[in-house]
Amino acid sequence: MKKLILGIVTLFIAAPISAQNASVEKEIRELSQKKWQWMADKNVDELATLFHDKAKFVHMSGSWKKDRELEIIENGSIWYKQADVHDVAVEVFGDDTAVLWNRITLMAHVRGSDVSNEFTVTEFYKKEGDDWKLLDLTFSSVRDTHKIEH
Repeated sequence: MKKLILGIVTLFIAAPISAQNASVEKEIRELSQKKWQWMADKNVDELATLFHDKAKFVHMSGSWKKDRELEIIENGSIWYKQADVHDVAVEVFGDDTAVLWNRITLMAHVRGSDVSNEFTVTEFYKKEGDDWKLLDLTFSSVRDTHKIEH
């Protein structure tokens, strides 16, 4: 009888948490998708709001902070023309932290040439007030057969 009561109590506690996580996962997925479009559009105003002031960006050619990433996007030294997202996984930690993994094919214009690369991109988000802020964006070069474990 105690096990049955414990199971019912656990169910009532876990169900709202699961629903809340699903809602956050959906919000983060949509925010990430908007980010890719803002990057393609060179919309540095939206990106400046999304990127945390201490955000880090890790690319194949180096790593830098928010101001440099925005400068790179604005002046087009890396133009994220199109990110075709093939797979997405999101993990939520507590009420204020989420990690998203995208497997993408990125079409970009880099140093005067159009290039296409396969990446898994890791994005760390932290909730500040009512807004999610991107803390870290890391590109990992992968094969097109790479799968993200869900």
